[in-house]
Amino acid sequence: MVLWLSKDLGFNDQAAGALVGWVWAPAMTVFTLLAGSLTDAIGLRRTFFFGVAICTVARSVMVVTTMPWLVLTCGVLPLAVGEALGTPVLLAATRRYSTVAQRSISFSVIYVVMNISYVAAGWIFDYIRQLSFRVSLFGFEPTTYQQLFMVSLAFEIVLFPVIYFLRRGAEANNGGPVIDQSSRNRGTAPGLWKGIGETVQQSAIDAAHLFRRLVGQSGFYRLLLFFLFIGFLKAIFLQMDYVFPKFGIRELGLNAPVGKLSAINAIVIILLVPIVGALTQKFVAYRMVVIGGTICAAGVFIMALPTEWFQPAANSVIGQWLGHGYLGLRGNIHPYYIMAALYLMVFSVGEAFYSPRVYEYAAAIAPTGQEASYGSLAYLPFLVGKLLVGAGGWLLAAFCPEHGPRRPGMMWLIFALAATVAPVGLIVFRRYIRVPEAGRQD
Repeated sequence: MVLWLSKDLGFNDQAAGALVGWVWAPAMTVFTLLAGSLTDAIGLRRTFFFGVAICTVARSVMVVTTMPWLVLTCGVLPLAVGEALGTPVLLAATRRYSTVAQRSISFSVIYVVMNISYVAAGWIFDYIRQLSFRVSLFGFEPTTYQQLFMVSLAFEIVLFPVIYFLRRGAEANNGGPVIDQSSRNRGTAPGLWKGIGETVQQSAIDAAHLFRRLVGQSGFYRLLLFFLFIGFLKAIFLQMDYVFPKFGIRELGLNAPVGKLSAINAIVIILLVPIVGALTQKFVAYRMVVIGGTICAAGVFIMALPTEWFQPAANSVIGQWLGHGYLGLRGNIHPYYIMAALYLMVFSVGEAFYSPRVYEYAAAIAPTGQEASYGSLAYLPFLVGKLLVGAGGWLLAAFCPEHGPRRPGMMWLIFALAATVAPVGLIVFRRYIRVPEAGRQD
């Protein structure tokens, strides 16, 4: 999206980063938090349909026009709404359609499928860009990034028949699947909209009462500070979407396979998360988050090191396989390819340690009866990370501009120091932040 904002719509690095990091991405998080009431009111199937329909219209606008005011108001912002409507549906449906015995593996399957999708997205991203396909339809000639939006639009359209075949009222319990006939017929449109209004109103009242209860608990503020530090790690994760593509294209060339490089993270996560989860399940979540955060921060420092240190590795057998075998490059291998691969592998190891345990920690310290409330706060690190990474455009413009002298090592050093805030903060403020976790002893 940042590449599209700059190349097709004419926004500079700072404006593109701010639009994505400070407007679009936070809006998606906020809409996700608000979408739960709508899902409860009209059901999973209808919410899913509305979300996909909104995304279809929004992506269509982004495909056919490059007028900034039109594409931002009718494309980018509605896309955030449509994307947000899918998240509560995914989580609620997984819980509803699985039995207690299936639940853990069902949520694991979501995480695996999501990362498989990241791998596919990285390959598609590189393929479309390297294809340099040119076509004119009645005078309309889509750019490379509009062609990428066409691919995503095709995926959205494919979802409509999937929604059609979802069974209304389906639910799973320990006795097997059942069909609730009353939920299959939710009534007429007036009754539906009345139900939506009543549900949203009651949800707002309940949320206000809940918030007053939360702010009166010391554990609430401790969890907020915990999530603030985790936000610095999420910012490093998010920069792979908002900063890394521009960095890769400017330092490694227009057709640099930055998508396949980014996919290394997803590949390692798919392989490691089940193993790390099984081996560390007896350890307290807070300690695993500190260990994982330290590993993540250490990985980012690799990108700040001098490139000449990695030239021998680029010329080695492993370097040649990475460049020519996996990435499909020709000629000499730039050291940044080796550095990026090492950084992503180390960062992914740290992510496998800390990321799943963040949600577990929130649930483990929650007072009885407030597990969902504390768990919903787990969205905050992504919101903090998005706000932080919004400044990535300024770092790009200062240290890795499209034209002029570059000092990318300094940019990565700043990212590495930002990532270090998380483990250092969690260690320094450990006495204040940490709360005993239910079911575990230190």
